[in-house]
Amino acid sequence: MTQETSSTVPTSGNAGKAETSSCCCSAGREAALQAPACGTPAAGNLNAREAKDFHEGETGAASSFPQLQGSGRAETGQESGTPAAASADPKEASPAYTGSAAERFHSSAAQQEPSLAEHSAQPDPSQWPIIPEGTYILGTDDGEGFASDAEGPARPVHIPAFRMSPYAVTNAEFAAFVQATGYVTEAEKFGWSYVFQLLIPDPQQVKIVGSPERTPWWLGVEGATWREPEGPGSGIGDRMDHPVVHVSWNDAAAYCAWAGVRLPTEVEWEAAARGGLERKRYPWGDVLRPGGEHRCNIWQGVFPTKNHASDGYLGTAPVDVYLPNGYGLYNMSGNVWEWCGDWFTSDPAQRGSSDRPEGPAQGNARLMKGGSYLCHQSYCNRYRVAARSGNTPDSSTGNIGFRVVADL
Repeated sequence: MTQETSSTVPTSGNAGKAETSSCCCSAGREAALQAPACGTPAAGNLNAREAKDFHEGETGAASSFPQLQGSGRAETGQESGTPAAASADPKEASPAYTGSAAERFHSSAAQQEPSLAEHSAQPDPSQWPIIPEGTYILGTDDGEGFASDAEGPARPVHIPAFRMSPYAVTNAEFAAFVQATGYVTEAEKFGWSYVFQLLIPDPQQVKIVGSPERTPWWLGVEGATWREPEGPGSGIGDRMDHPVVHVSWNDAAAYCAWAGVRLPTEVEWEAAARGGLERKRYPWGDVLRPGGEHRCNIWQGVFPTKNHASDGYLGTAPVDVYLPNGYGLYNMSGNVWEWCGDWFTSDPAQRGSSDRPEGPAQGNARLMKGGSYLCHQSYCNRYRVAARSGNTPDSSTGNIGFRVVADL
């Protein structure tokens, strides 16, 4: 297929210019995205930490991409070339990567596509961890936070007890929903969704409908959906235990209506993510890699051109990798952004009261928490529990999923 590019993506549906933090590792359907609100340089203008391949004390790391297994797990010790600086053509920026690792990721998943009939059960919240009622200190006064995202000030918030799924909703679980209802996602209706450039095996073989001017690593790929995450010919056959992606907030809400669950509020999500700890940066404490151990799936290297995947993954990871937090919840940092029920606001005064707040009554963007496999400290360190971002309700990308909760 031919490749068509433009500096902006076409408006689709009712999406408009949203009040969002426009994080560099997410993208929305609005016609003109804002510049990344990461307080960091735009692509191609690497700062000192990026140039030194800085990541929580990790320096001078590998200059090549590991190969991928079908599941997206990196095989260490395999070299496939060093990508050049960001270019208009991702294949030119990293020819060895797109020609080998991404292609292998793409083809093996497609070959193992299972029947949706194999997945039919609704979730059983009675088996999920209970997040206890209490008053939690949420938000942050940490200098690592983004004031423009209304992360602070830290404040006490009372929350009733509830149950939360220990995992993000998987491809298998979403397949059960689609099998039972015939639901069609918004990405399928619009005909395209955003894919990170280095996960596309060959951009010349897919139709690119557009790319945000300030975040050109996001490509609007025609035919990219939850079933075919990198576009036509890709698949999820060996990723059924990975989080479903290319789902909008509206898609997540539809799943919840079918499953008898709901999306968490921001304060529920953050209280659960903290796992019983108070005023800590991550679900496990203040150190990103305690004892040198990876605890989450985030970008390792120089964003957006080099990821040496020392945490084991280049794209999504299974929902149960790494250690759970104190409440038994997995991957509350990294892997995929998770939709919350709230509208996003950058005004701290609109985040709600100190008792069961649910955010503003209306807005243009829905809130997301947790960060993703594309987050990196030098560009977008929103894998901290207090970090927050937003996107229009009809937006979908290859790094946004969701997790659900149930009332007691």
